[in-house]
Amino acid sequence: MSADTVERAMIPVAKPVVGDAELEAVRRPLSTGWLTQGPEVAAFEREFAAFVGAPHASAVSNCTTALHLALRAAGVGPGDEVITVSHSFIATANAIRYCGAVPVFVDVHPDTYNIDPARIDAALSPRTRALLVVHQLGMPCDLAAIAERARRHGVPVIEDAACAAGSEMLWQGRWERIGRPHGDIACFSFHPRKVMTTGDGGMLTTTNPEFDRQFRLWRQHSMSVSDTARHSSRQVVVEEYSELGFNYRMTDLQAAIGRVQLERLPAMIERRRALAQTYLSRLAAIPGLRLPTEPAWARSNWQSFCVRMPAGCDRGRVMQAMLDDGISTRRGVMCAHTEPAYRREPWRTARRDGGLRVGEAISADGLILPLYDALTDEDQSRVVESLARAIG
Repeated sequence: MSADTVERAMIPVAKPVVGDAELEAVRRPLSTGWLTQGPEVAAFEREFAAFVGAPHASAVSNCTTALHLALRAAGVGPGDEVITVSHSFIATANAIRYCGAVPVFVDVHPDTYNIDPARIDAALSPRTRALLVVHQLGMPCDLAAIAERARRHGVPVIEDAACAAGSEMLWQGRWERIGRPHGDIACFSFHPRKVMTTGDGGMLTTTNPEFDRQFRLWRQHSMSVSDTARHSSRQVVVEEYSELGFNYRMTDLQAAIGRVQLERLPAMIERRRALAQTYLSRLAAIPGLRLPTEPAWARSNWQSFCVRMPAGCDRGRVMQAMLDDGISTRRGVMCAHTEPAYRREPWRTARRDGGLRVGEAISADGLILPLYDALTDEDQSRVVESLARAIG
């Protein structure tokens, strides 16, 4: 079998949806010569804000920089504590350390893989400055319970919505999109593994105009006058830099792609939700396999589909067997506190009695299966059959 045949036969774990519309969109900034942050970024921000129902949206270079700016706007600094989960991509914890603050890890719920609201109170201390919650793999976390606790203690809520563009939750009797936001700030990723992509990129949404002003200032070196304003001015304008800023800008090339992806997003989510239901139906026949759960108050975009191995099953062996069958998989969500970097970094847990055991267990036996728009019924059958053989 030729290398090309093998490549065509491989089922990847993810595959972005891009086509002629994205190629045409990129022509706009290329034809104007304005390639960095400019009119396409501004248009993308307006359209994304309208899509999620937020009054303000600010585009940045990626979700990690979005988290950093969100924490900074919330006043997080050296010596502060931020309650969050270890069971997340390491960027969640890293953004806290960028501010000189200490992450206080609490465990997750075994059904949704999201922060367990019942554990938050035990993590609070006089040094708590913010609550950073994650909508893991696109599944909304229990924001209603989280927001109530945060309000009671006067702590701002930042949503790590990296995976959750287009996901919805039932909020006060009405379906609303993640990013409205229901906390104080929501942060999104447009990495190629996400449902919609700009190649890379991020977005912050908020109801607070002062936060939005700070994001726009800090993302561009804290420049007092934007380059677009200087470019369009009929008079000489000299900018100044009043405080420490960052180079966290999105380019117009990325934003042009993002505008097309945003138009595609509802259809892509509808497709992914149908694929997830097929998986849930077909995988139910595999003894001992634990499937993800969608609460009645949540509508996930199913950015990833993570199952948990039967007790005693060797996940590494299963992954290799499936790879030999031409099917790519990934391990479950990592736990930051088990990584070498965090053995040297300060962090705390809410309790000392093994308080992160659920997240550690999900990380150890979780397996992410292929899920993307172009996945066919035949592909899904191959995945299910291969997984069943590997487990059996």
